[in-house]
Amino acid sequence: MTQTTTGGCQCGQVRFEAKPPELSAYFCHCRMCQRAVGNIFASFVNLPKADVRWTTREPDYYASTMFARRGFCSACGTPLTFDYPDSDVIDLTLGAFDDPSLFTFKHHFGVESRIEAFRHTEGFPEYRTTDYQPIRQRWLDHYGKLPD
Repeated sequence: MTQTTTGGCQCGQVRFEAKPPELSAYFCHCRMCQRAVGNIFASFVNLPKADVRWTTREPDYYASTMFARRGFCSACGTPLTFDYPDSDVIDLTLGAFDDPSLFTFKHHFGVESRIEAFRHTEGFPEYRTTDYQPIRQRWLDHYGKLPD
């Protein structure tokens, strides 16, 4: 079953509607993705380009290689896509979806660059953002309330 999902960048200037054929995502550990998202892995949803509609404006693109490009918002910097311009499919970053919890992970890619030290984090202490007093106070000072 295909479900319409929505998403976009942090500032809202780039928004999309997507109809992924399945609600699955994958982790990419390759060095280019690590650098592109500034993290030890990226998470993506792969789907046909025909099933993505940009509802505001299209993202800006950076040619990360001679054969691939990455879409991003030039206003806020949010990484949004990875694709080969000559391909019929595109990857949308999982974090750009309004509800990333809809998706389940199906595989890892680019494992030759996986950072093994961060593979097992079960049992680590966990903290809520609003439990950290300096952030909590900044939210209250600037917005008058805590985020949802």
